[in-house]
Amino acid sequence: MIPADLESSIVAAKEKGLVPFYVNATAGTTVYGAFDPLNAIADICHRHTLWMHVDAAWGGGLLMSDRHRMKLQGIERAWSVTWNPHKMMGVPLQCSAILIKKRGLLQGCNEIGATYLFQTDKHYDVNYDTGDKSIQCGRHQDVFKLWLMWKAKGSQGFGSQVNKCLENAEYLYVQLQRRTDFELVFKHKPEHSNVCFWYLPPSLRGLQPGPDRDMRLHQVAPRIKGRMMEKGSLLIGYQPLGDKVNFFRCVFSNPATQQEDIDFLLEEIAQLGEDL
Repeated sequence: MIPADLESSIVAAKEKGLVPFYVNATAGTTVYGAFDPLNAIADICHRHTLWMHVDAAWGGGLLMSDRHRMKLQGIERAWSVTWNPHKMMGVPLQCSAILIKKRGLLQGCNEIGATYLFQTDKHYDVNYDTGDKSIQCGRHQDVFKLWLMWKAKGSQGFGSQVNKCLENAEYLYVQLQRRTDFELVFKHKPEHSNVCFWYLPPSLRGLQPGPDRDMRLHQVAPRIKGRMMEKGSLLIGYQPLGDKVNFFRCVFSNPATQQEDIDFLLEEIAQLGEDL
């Protein structure tokens, strides 16, 4: 998100008689792993009295890392945050959280207070009745899994896990830069553990950028993925986005992945796609 464009859009909406009330910033986009400038967005939300929400479903785990948490500077100024520990943190599915700054607001908006479930005159502190505090009353408590893992790993353990995943992403990025048979979707170092790239078969390496090259390159990743599945050697996702044709999207979330696994990934893609 470009803060100047955000503010101009807010002003334009107000001039039309509309009432902007909510801004959704992202900390770790799904495809590229990009982080919005949260402090700059928070400044704009404060000036215009808008609710600032941060979607940190994918990037929130970086808060556990002393090395990478600065990418989320300003998240503490948000009024609400979503976070999925079942992604980067490795908590078993499903573990999702929505955090609201104002205590009691989410409960006040959603509670029903069913008397057949949530009696107020129980002999213990009824604040421990979590059912009426959940968006889905009958849903199990996801947070218990996170609490249990946190007790076992500690903040330092989670931080080391995050650091290893981003180290793997940087290693892949460096290897791709060194090779002529691969091309990065973005030239700069990844902000998260997402690394997006194309494999260029020998038949495409001499072609100039243009519609013909794009059409042929668009078919490369799906065909390699099909061969991977038939061989059973590995799996990696691919997708197009905007004007960019199908590219591989490698996302690291398992700290057990080693550099030799990344080397194998590249060699396997090159071998499977050499004749395309």
